[in-house]
Parts: sequence; C-alpha cells; structure tokens
Amino acid sequence: MRIHSDSFRHGHRLPAEFAAGVRTAAGVGFGRNRNPHLAWAEVPEGTASFALLCLDPDVPTVPELVGRDDVEIPAQQPRTVFAHWLIADLPADLRVIEAGSCSDGVTAGGKRAPAGPAGSRQGLNDYTGWFAGDPAMAGDWFGYDGPFPPPNDLRVHRYEFRLLALDTASLALPARFARADLEAAVAGHVLAEASTCATYSLHPRHAG
Repeated sequence: MRIHSDSFRHGHRLPAEFAAGVRTAAGVGFGRNRNPHLAWAEVPEGTASFALLCLDPDVPTVPELVGRDDVEIPAQQPRTVFAHWLIADLPADLRVIEAGSCSDGVTAGGKRAPAGPAGSRQGLNDYTGWFAGDPAMAGDWFGYDGPFPPPNDLRVHRYEFRLLALDTASLALPARFARADLEAAVAGHVLAEASTCATYSLHPRHAG
C-alpha cells in the first residue's frame, strides 16, 4: 500500500496553511489549520475499512518550558507523542481525502462535529488535554488540528500520517476515543500500513 500528499513533499516542510500555528509580526498565532490532501493506492485484498493517524513524536516532555522567551528547548530533550488527527471506519472504497475537507480554521474549544468522509468517526486529538486548563480554549478537540510546535523548540518536529488497512468495517471504540483507544482497537486487524511524513517548526532558525 502507498500513500502520498499533493499538499507536501514527503520528508519536507508542511506548508503553513496546514498548520494550527504560524509565525506572525507579533510572534506566533493561529493559522488556517486546513487538513492536507492525502491519497492512497495498492490496497490489499480483504480491506474492509481504513484508520488514519497523524502523530508528532517530537513533543517536549517538559511543558513548563514551552513558549518561554528566556529559554530554548534543546533538540536532545526527551520527547513524547502528540496526536493531531485520528479517524476510524474510513470506507474500504475511499482513496482520497481532499485538502481542507475535514478542517479549515481553528475552533476555540474544538470542533463539535468535524467534517469527514461518510461513515467515518473522528477521535479526540491531544489539544484536548493541552487546552484543558484554559477556560477560553478547553473542550473536546475532535478531528484534525495541525502543528503548533513550541516557538522556542530547537528540534524540527515530524508529522507522520499513518494509514492502516483493516480487515473489519467498524472498530469497537467509545464515542470520545483517543489514540490509545484506536491503537488498542486495531490490534489484530491490520492488513497493511503506509505512511508519509512532513516537518514543521516555529523556531526562527527553522521557520523560513
């Protein structure tokens, strides 16, 4: 199975229109936050549905350093995974998700009913936890919300789009499912996997 995007080149920088965070004259702010185009082919026989994940494995594990003007986060600082997009039950005959079809803009408190391919279900991305203590932004962040890496982070972040071909048409998932739920549900059902990756940074050294 193969996956590609017309929105970015594999291994290259994600255009700012697909990011939640961008550099502005004042520093950083919210961007257009459109989901990128994705398309796939060479699907294995027996595929009954697909699942899609967009993960950033480069998120700092010391949140108190994020966004500070007086310190830079070293590239070698330990990292964890942040989920930007989770979709289950994508139809077996689907071969493309168009740019901007599932997300176009940032919604304070998260998207209540994000657009998506017919029959699919979108999970909670990790902005749900990140904004939990912010009264203006707290809520259930369903669907795609793109990169907003710390502007003081010296590491260029990677954004991995993973497509799983599954042997079941529907996964056993709660209504508010997160990454751990999806990863547990697909266990034993994966026929094939394909991935592509983009990069992004808001640090002035890498943001050009």
